[in-house]
Amino acid sequence: MSAPTVRRRRLGAKLRALRGGRTLDEVAEKSGGRFVSSKLSRIETAKSAAKAKDIEDLLDLYAKLGEDVSDELSAALVTLTKEGGQRGWWHSYRGVLTPVYEDLISLEAEAESVSSWQLGVIPGLLQTADYAREIIRATAMSEAVEARVDALVEVRLARQSVLTRDDPLTLWAIIAEQSLRSTAKVDGLMNEQLGRLLAMGKRPNVNIQVLPVDAPLHVGQLGSFTILGFGSHADLDVVHTEGLTSALYVEDRDKVAAHRDAWQRLSAAALSVDGSAELITEIRKSS
Repeated sequence: MSAPTVRRRRLGAKLRALRGGRTLDEVAEKSGGRFVSSKLSRIETAKSAAKAKDIEDLLDLYAKLGEDVSDELSAALVTLTKEGGQRGWWHSYRGVLTPVYEDLISLEAEAESVSSWQLGVIPGLLQTADYAREIIRATAMSEAVEARVDALVEVRLARQSVLTRDDPLTLWAIIAEQSLRSTAKVDGLMNEQLGRLLAMGKRPNVNIQVLPVDAPLHVGQLGSFTILGFGSHADLDVVHTEGLTSALYVEDRDKVAAHRDAWQRLSAAALSVDGSAELITEIRKSS
């Protein structure tokens, strides 16, 4: 993924559907030189932003080729095109964020749901400022990251607004118990962080489950991952995985489905939401 917004991905998906069984070369040929296949490919894969005039011309072409392009559909896709170039709040941190991190924030901003499995840390959307600062410092593998810790903490906290906005994102987080039992140099850090989990878990759009340390061997031991869901636009669902020095997005529908199945297995193996809150409370009392 090369920093496309969700709107651009949605536009590309709709255009691929309208193209039907035609190849990009066939569409380019039918356009009489107006388009080349490489440009069409970049638009469909959201690797470059389209201009409204390009989309209008492409929709006119598809209509002439017999596709069902209503005035309503045309207006909606042109609107998507114009909105796809809009800048989010995170663009003010351009010098701090990697393109991959910008992608994640953009996806979170427009997703309807996030299903997260975390093996070693508290999910970023649920972190306190102190916990975020310590975990960023602990996992920094370059001087560049160490130099912008405060800015990265600001970004992480700003991301959390998706949980409290008027139309909030639904978060279902499964967290390994060992993440809750971490120790920190800052006094009271974990006590505050666990309190944050308990408070957020009371929100109707947030569910938190804990996978206990004595659970049988499970698929989650292969690593953490997050599924970003887009409701009726399920073809836009994407999986985000993160390693020590890189992150990866998985968009292939079969692979996304495999991750969703893995997440459901983890949810079935974890404690219930109420049981998880009880365990978090118990751990917090001893922290």
